[in-house]
Amino acid sequence: MTYILIFISAVFVNNIVLSQFLGICPFLGVSKKIETALGMSGAVAFVMTISTLVTYLIQKTILEPFNIGFLQTITYILIIAALVQMVEIILKKVSPALYQALGVFLPLITTNCAILGVAIMVIQKDLNLIESVVFAISTSIGFGLALVLFAGLREQIGMTRLPKMIEGTPISLITAGLLAMAFMGFAGIVK
Repeated sequence: MTYILIFISAVFVNNIVLSQFLGICPFLGVSKKIETALGMSGAVAFVMTISTLVTYLIQKTILEPFNIGFLQTITYILIIAALVQMVEIILKKVSPALYQALGVFLPLITTNCAILGVAIMVIQKDLNLIESVVFAISTSIGFGLALVLFAGLREQIGMTRLPKMIEGTPISLITAGLLAMAFMGFAGIVK
């Protein structure tokens, strides 16, 4: 039951992008097409899950026992950067088209505050290893859901005629706000 609550909370109630406003850069930057949104979601899911697992183990086996918790942030950033490099190399070989489509946003996963935020949140929430992995996977699913929904909305908006004043970024921000308000309807389901 705990894992189901973690899943529902991370995907819908406390969505990392729409409720906690972490990961906004890729949310706005890679959401013009559903295909690139799906690719970015997959890359973020992989990096978020693996980095949460690795950072949790390092926190519990090195940082806490040796009382060097002050190195948490820099350690986590280095781990995330190494994992993003690995994803970049794999994508370049496996799917060059997706690698090109993601472009500059792939290296930006390194600085995606959602990934660092999840790694830190699992420690702050005092989750165990399995709960941490479930939380990371659920959060990445929530990130992907928000990204794909927003990309779909942006594609639909791209086919409509809009007043010149709200074309581009203004309508994107209005749409993101409305999507965030829609997700607020899930508030109160779980804490």
